[in-house]
Amino acid sequence: MPGYRSPLVGAQIDGTAVTNTTTETTLLPAVAKVFIPSGYINSTAKVFCVSASGRISNIVTTPGTLTLKFKLGPTANIAVATSQAIQLNAVAKTNVTWVAELMLYVRSIGSGTAATLFPVGFFKSEAVVGSALPSAGGAGDAMFQASAPAVGTGFDSSVSNQIDLTATFSIANAGNSIQLHTFTLEDLTTTP
Repeated sequence: MPGYRSPLVGAQIDGTAVTNTTTETTLLPAVAKVFIPSGYINSTAKVFCVSASGRISNIVTTPGTLTLKFKLGPTANIAVATSQAIQLNAVAKTNVTWVAELMLYVRSIGSGTAATLFPVGFFKSEAVVGSALPSAGGAGDAMFQASAPAVGTGFDSSVSNQIDLTATFSIANAGNSIQLHTFTLEDLTTTP
């Protein structure tokens, strides 16, 4: 039976800016940190799409890296998809656009830590190292995983799972900041 795209959640308001910290911090506003009902992730045919965008700033010369995580679990405590440590641009950036898309393919389902997702995606912004200015050709891309793609940390698909999207900078500086403006989680395989 063919499926269709079904939005599960969208962020209608901005998340709080993550600034001047190396502590992993949510990008989502509280209203977007919803629960996926127990048993909803019930087939290896399921595919989810996370789309997010916002603004990012980074300091000059040694800005460090940014790591994103998509999390599930009873308290959104399990990183089911972790990005590479995205090297930020050595040229200072202030409030430039970023966009990320992450496809999450269900690889296994079950209790305990039996359920897994296979994440494939990208992060795009002129804040990525080596990026040309938009006036000179656009923004840089970073694949979500730098190495060969692999399944994320196992979780329990038989219980209710809260979602979260987090960011972690490697260097705490007031000039390193990221804020989410849009977020959507869609089930690409909903059936009537």
